Amino acid sequence: MSRRTPRLFAATLAVAAIALGACAEKTADTPAAGGSPSAAASFPVTVGSLTLEERPEKIVSLSATATEMLFAIGAGKQVTAVDDNSNYPAEAPKTDLSGFQPNAEAIAAKSPDLVVLSDDRNKVVEQLTALKIPVFLTPAATTLDDSYRQITELGTLTGHPAEAADVTKRMKDDIAKLVAELPKRTEKLTYFHELGPDLYTATSKTFIGSIYALAGLENIADPSDADGRNGGYPQLSQEVIVKANPDFVFLADTRCCQQSADTVKARAGWAGVTAVKNNQVVGLDDDVASRWGPRVVDLLRAIVDATAKVPA
Repeated sequence: MSRRTPRLFAATLAVAAIALGACAEKTADTPAAGGSPSAAASFPVTVGSLTLEERPEKIVSLSATATEMLFAIGAGKQVTAVDDNSNYPAEAPKTDLSGFQPNAEAIAAKSPDLVVLSDDRNKVVEQLTALKIPVFLTPAATTLDDSYRQITELGTLTGHPAEAADVTKRMKDDIAKLVAELPKRTEKLTYFHELGPDLYTATSKTFIGSIYALAGLENIADPSDADGRNGGYPQLSQEVIVKANPDFVFLADTRCCQQSADTVKARAGWAGVTAVKNNQVVGLDDDVASRWGPRVVDLLRAIVDATAKVPA
């Protein structure tokens, strides 16, 4: 896979782009405990401008994050096709449909009664609407509240409101517990989050940056996009990173680009960086680190577990 740019990463977040934990302890398509049976949900339902007269039974998801959400809330059996980036859970019915270049004709051939997208590319919403196919957009989250809201809305649309409520409650409870157990530090640990070996990164103003903020970390990239001109995804130079001397380097390019603690250590000038000297280069799961579904808890847990090893 080629190296990612901030534009491609933003697209991954918007269409696709966080170590499994308590949020993922149940199988992805297992309805939340205590949730009422799907058949008990009453229709019609309305979310925003979309009204569904009946529970959808042939859902097409062209968003990897939405796919994870749908299976997490117990709607997996209603999902009949997903895009080529939806690789979790394993039982998701993966096809060659593209979320990056959606084709309305190919989507319509699946005879869906609901299509879930993260971005309106190729004017696909207009095309599907003309074909009388219901479409629901779940754009890239900028806050955790966005994630909770999308899960709730998908629960309503699919007939799984109670299960969705349980998923969001578990997420909130797990996150609150992780934050409450953080060690008290007089000074914040600093970090660099690597999107690709070309050194694009994400600032604190992004969704991913907000997760690191929950862990009490300071982002060395923030000064590089203080005016927001890079949309929160600036490219740093090696000199800037080495000078900032982060306590941690988190790699979100371990799978796409085969980056590791060893490859980072081999970079010119990086051997003296605190993160490298102290063996604090942390590999993340690329997919978990680029999606905003239930596994966001796993991203936070990976960060907290790594940083907790440093004495307060």
